Amino acid sequence: MNSKYNFNYFQGGSFSDLFADDITNAGYAFILNYPATASWAAYPNTKKYFIQDGSSEATKTSSDKIFQKEPWKNLAVLGNAIPGIVTSPPPKLLVDYWQEHFGFSYTNIEVMERSLYLDQLNHCDRFDKLITLFPFDHLRPEKHAVDPDTHYHLLNKATLAELGIPHPKYETYNLHQINLEDIHLPEQFPYLIKTSHGLSGEGTYIINNPRDLQYCLQELRKYLDIKLLETIIVSEFIKNVVNNYCVQFYLNNAGHIKLIGTTNQLVTSEGNYLGGIINYRETDMNRFSKMIAAIGKYAHQQKYFGVIGFDVLENKDGQMYVIDVNFRVNGSTPLCLQRHTLLGLGKEVAKYFNNYRIIGSLESILWTLKPELDSKKLIILSALQKSDGEKFYTEISGIISGKTIAQIQDIEHKLSCLLLPE
Repeated sequence: MNSKYNFNYFQGGSFSDLFADDITNAGYAFILNYPATASWAAYPNTKKYFIQDGSSEATKTSSDKIFQKEPWKNLAVLGNAIPGIVTSPPPKLLVDYWQEHFGFSYTNIEVMERSLYLDQLNHCDRFDKLITLFPFDHLRPEKHAVDPDTHYHLLNKATLAELGIPHPKYETYNLHQINLEDIHLPEQFPYLIKTSHGLSGEGTYIINNPRDLQYCLQELRKYLDIKLLETIIVSEFIKNVVNNYCVQFYLNNAGHIKLIGTTNQLVTSEGNYLGGIINYRETDMNRFSKMIAAIGKYAHQQKYFGVIGFDVLENKDGQMYVIDVNFRVNGSTPLCLQRHTLLGLGKEVAKYFNNYRIIGSLESILWTLKPELDSKKLIILSALQKSDGEKFYTEISGIISGKTIAQIQDIEHKLSCLLLPE
């Protein structure tokens, strides 16, 4: 790709390929789940590396999302070189499907007991370094592939101003130093209030009116009561947005950058993530090169290596603002990793979807959708069978692909006929 920064696309199709040059000096493995703070968590992140994953037990991120759906999605494209640590093994039927359609062996799946896995990893001689999505309180600092204090700092939404990139105006408040009631909030709506380390959109509040503000303050007080929050950010709201991008690249230990891809993110009016869509051939990542270079330079100075994804809003005047930087594997990274496979099949457009609830078992779904699966019009990344008491259904995350948007819409229509009614 022609750019004064001379960034090139990554040529592989797995996380093992991405990390290949950086995992030769020690025994590495990838912990595929996030930490949690719920009462059911054997190793809660409640001491140092706070994560805002729900302000009460009723709203905590579910254990099946943390330990099954999200890990399996990345396990699908892990590749053969890096062992993947999971506490819930994916069903054999799903692994068989992955083997056929991705071509990896999946003999590197390391299943560990959920109540023991971090203790086992702390004392395991096989794995010297663990790649993580977020630092773990209960994993020894020297076991983290990236220093956990550094990683936690990078993941803090308040770090945005240090990166040398265009971003919304914002103020940061340490709630140990100032009371919520004493913070001078903007006089005009809308604006945003964010917690420092919210998980999957949790902890981000769009303030459109006094009622939104009241709800937000109630949530923040709950987080303070359970001692899981130190810092909040009050941010300008970017108006007249015409595009919402997630730009992803890989930074290696030497500071070199490989492009992974850029998706157009799909979100609800409340800001909830619905997935992303990508045009592998038409997306011009040159326009983000200056931002990529600045973020990569800062991250390298901090001795970070790994996947980086940053969210960019573009307004109607063409101005771009980085609103979040995730120093970790992102939700749509597996979608970007399908670039070369799908382009080789003539499929230029692809969409990542999250959590479709399809009626029936995984076995029946694999049979019903066999033509679409065989042609890679549909790729299943994660599948978890469930029951609502009356019907069996399977929660699926995956990728829809085609030559055009119209072809993707055709597949979506077929899937919509199979969805469990709301």
